[in-house]
Amino acid sequence: MLKATRVALGSTPSSKAWVSRQLRDPYVKHRLDLRSRSAFKLLEIEAQHNFIDKPHVRGVVDLGAAPGGWSQIVSRKLGCTRKARGRGTIVAVDLLPMVPIPGVRTLKGDFLAPSTVQKVRTLLATSENPGGKADIILSDMAANASGTGVRDIQSSLDICESVYSFAARNLRSMQETGDSWGGVLLIKYFAHPLLEDFSRENLQPNFRKVHLVKPPASRSDSRETYFLCMGFKGGEEPTPITGSEFGLLPE
Repeated sequence: MLKATRVALGSTPSSKAWVSRQLRDPYVKHRLDLRSRSAFKLLEIEAQHNFIDKPHVRGVVDLGAAPGGWSQIVSRKLGCTRKARGRGTIVAVDLLPMVPIPGVRTLKGDFLAPSTVQKVRTLLATSENPGGKADIILSDMAANASGTGVRDIQSSLDICESVYSFAARNLRSMQETGDSWGGVLLIKYFAHPLLEDFSRENLQPNFRKVHLVKPPASRSDSRETYFLCMGFKGGEEPTPITGSEFGLLPE
């Protein structure tokens, strides 16, 4: 677990401003055993919309998961500890390695690669969910800031399109979950008209409701926002996983 962040005291105005903001930030001060500041954002979104702590939630996929703050929150919500398995399966996918979390299966790879998708489905597959689809798909991904606004917005759009492409094939519908708000997709984006177009063309037609959420832990001077999409209407049907393969990774 990470301890409270230690800051290096710089001498330039920009470094002094950063240090000052970090020292004033209550989320940095009270991070405790959470792996990242962003974990508080998921806690706040869940507190407002209550989509993780639901009886039907048995499979959650966290895309771009490292260092694991969001997976950590989901693990706790589903009752996973070192001694208890909890309910359901959490799959964390990232190109970077990740320190293990109770109840979380980690996959190192590109979430759009067919081999990675197959591994995710195999881990999530059960007799009630032979296609191995997720009840919730999460993405807190963002490209490193380039300093060029146009480039950063394009990067945000590219990530949103990639995550939605994955979700369209791997998210259970509200009919499949038996919950009128089931099938949830949460994606980080940076506010811009191009992202509004993306939501209007892709998210709004395919989900019962799309919330635009800016949790209190998201700094007020940031354009960071989240699409919380609830009530998935359905997408491509995956090939069922056979019973002997449930929970087993292919070689």
